Amino acid sequence: MTTLGTANAAPGEMDTGRLSVGEARDGSEVGLPVAVVNGARDGKTLYIQAVSDGDELNGLGVVQRLVPQLDPTDIAGEILIVGIVNYYGFQVAEHRNPIDDTKLNRTYPGDTSGTASERIAAATFEAASRADLVLDLHQGSTSCMINETRVRCGPRHRLHRDCLQLAKVFGCGHILDQKGPDGQLARAAPDEGIPTIDPELGGAVGWDEESIQKGVKGVFNVLHHYGFLDGDIEPVPQTRATGFEQYGAPSGGLVSFAVELGDEVARGDTLFEITDPFGTVKDEVTANSDGIFWRHRRLPQVATGEYICSLGTDIDTF
Repeated sequence: MTTLGTANAAPGEMDTGRLSVGEARDGSEVGLPVAVVNGARDGKTLYIQAVSDGDELNGLGVVQRLVPQLDPTDIAGEILIVGIVNYYGFQVAEHRNPIDDTKLNRTYPGDTSGTASERIAAATFEAASRADLVLDLHQGSTSCMINETRVRCGPRHRLHRDCLQLAKVFGCGHILDQKGPDGQLARAAPDEGIPTIDPELGGAVGWDEESIQKGVKGVFNVLHHYGFLDGDIEPVPQTRATGFEQYGAPSGGLVSFAVELGDEVARGDTLFEITDPFGTVKDEVTANSDGIFWRHRRLPQVATGEYICSLGTDIDTF
């Protein structure tokens, strides 16, 4: 029997339920929606979670489309899924958990006696710790972003190569291979010996069907390559960036971009201009390095110093 919260499934069965993480302000129980798929044959365990940032919904779109396609009689091993991690942020469409004003994906491995976010992290980390592989599904929040997969354990980590291979199998097309901040699941789970990746499925806020479909395909790539489903896939070489440059606004006004997401740029190429409300150019910003136009803000209005865009740099193929 495979159990996650109130979901219980015998071999060859699937079930859904709730994983208790505390109580809301009215005293009612807060339970995260979970699913367990217990394959008819023995195999590995895969853990999938989505919406640890409350406004990043493409991962939930992946889960919504993935689960109805899973037939446990065809599966070897187990799949554990938490569909919505940041319950409180999801309810109000906010990135952070409004109960403790915390970015939940900076609180792993969590604390069973801690803040609301730390308790959620502890409950979901316990589930992730049962797995052989972890997929933590994200997107660009309020920024527009290419479809990419992040390897966050750092190049010196003992599981770095395993995480890179998992990212290659997932197959978004681009990999950001750069050590992430403390408290990310993609940092904490590799420390427990579990290869983990952080697919960033496009952006910005809301559903993006193309990115969701890429995510569904990525999960099925993992299921086939690691033996959950019959039929192997040949991983496709990915464009990898090991550097990441961010650009801010040198002045206030309206930003217009000179390049598109995914474009290759050379050092000195114009990235964007800032104009006043009447179209007069106030500033032009050029690339400091060769790279790929990776991410940019969604809204055109900017204040001095505000985030504008990012380049992936130090590009190679993995």
